[in-house]
Amino acid sequence: MAIFLNGLSSKEIVHLTQAMATTGSLMEWPEEWKDTLVDKHSTGGVGDKISLLLAPALAALGLKVPMISGRGLGFTGGTLDKLESIPGFRVSLSSSEMSNCLEKAGCFIAGQTDGFVPADRRLYALRDVTATVDSLGLITASIISKKAAENIRALVLDVKVGTGSYQKSLADAKVLSKSLVSTAANLKISTTAIISNMDAPLGKTIGNSLEVREAVKILRREEHNNDIYELVTTLGGILLLSMNKVKTIDEGIASLGETLKDGRALLKFEDMIKHQGVEEKTARELCHGCIDLVLPRAEHVTAVEAQSSDPIQISRPNLVCPEGYICGLDSLLIAKACGNLGASRFRAGDKLDLSAGFHLLKHVGDYVSKGEPWGEIHHNCSLSKDISQLLAESISISDERQFVSKRVLEIIHS
Repeated sequence: MAIFLNGLSSKEIVHLTQAMATTGSLMEWPEEWKDTLVDKHSTGGVGDKISLLLAPALAALGLKVPMISGRGLGFTGGTLDKLESIPGFRVSLSSSEMSNCLEKAGCFIAGQTDGFVPADRRLYALRDVTATVDSLGLITASIISKKAAENIRALVLDVKVGTGSYQKSLADAKVLSKSLVSTAANLKISTTAIISNMDAPLGKTIGNSLEVREAVKILRREEHNNDIYELVTTLGGILLLSMNKVKTIDEGIASLGETLKDGRALLKFEDMIKHQGVEEKTARELCHGCIDLVLPRAEHVTAVEAQSSDPIQISRPNLVCPEGYICGLDSLLIAKACGNLGASRFRAGDKLDLSAGFHLLKHVGDYVSKGEPWGEIHHNCSLSKDISQLLAESISISDERQFVSKRVLEIIHS
């Protein structure tokens, strides 16, 4: 409580972070890997499946990515939950299994073990029940202590800002970014943060198996999404530059992009899931065969359409919107709707429906005509008025096409 009320100086944050990181066992890697170990952390968003593409893409370029990730809570999705929609995928790995994954596949995405930064779990439990979660010093120490315990050389941070993130203003996102970057740099981790726009969902899907499906289709070169491509290549390019693997950020972006285009990232993803428990036949089907034979699918798919008349007069008012150019898609409202479908947790311990979620058929800048679906609800439950109302309120329509801004708003260097 004293920290929450009085704050911490930069020096105090570094000391707290270092102390937390050493409360458990640090990850240990072979000496020959020391100049290859990197990771990425996101502050959480809506439709954020970046790690599923970035980790294998970096591994395809010879880097080692020991990614300790988390589960979803509230409106943000969890990478571990998404990966668990793949039959057999294991997020609980022993130290030897982690080392084996890095040696054979070049990357893993796993959960926090009991002996990994135990102070973080205990402090968070206290923060949760004392309403002190929102503390810059404690947030910084929580994030960076886990990355320090991974024993990595370089880190890139994706700090989200907008309706679908915890930082609602650019000013707040900058303050957090600078605190994270400065603290990590003081612990000898080369760190860069990007601030990315989270007003609209990232990619076309929100929901666990839906997001895995989208990520795999991108890896299989069956789909392309500019937002996802921009973030994956920028984050990867920064890490390649941090590790002196390239001379410029543009060279890093190009190198990372090539792994997505030529299939090397897909092969590393396949290697990773096989080394984390997925049967070879299942991994092959997911990566090269019929995705729908592997991932869970919802029993019902309901289209959300546009109408030219006043939506208040439509018999199903909460499942329609006026026709025109989409000028906004509220990430938070869409995430709340998906939560009501069972795609996310409102409380720790809530059971997830891994097949539920929302598929955007149109995005900001696109025109939606009368009777044309702009999205699909994937559900196993009946659609309540709350769900349809949230989706109806999430979309903004204009007579004129709006400028579509880039996802990356700013880059913060150490």
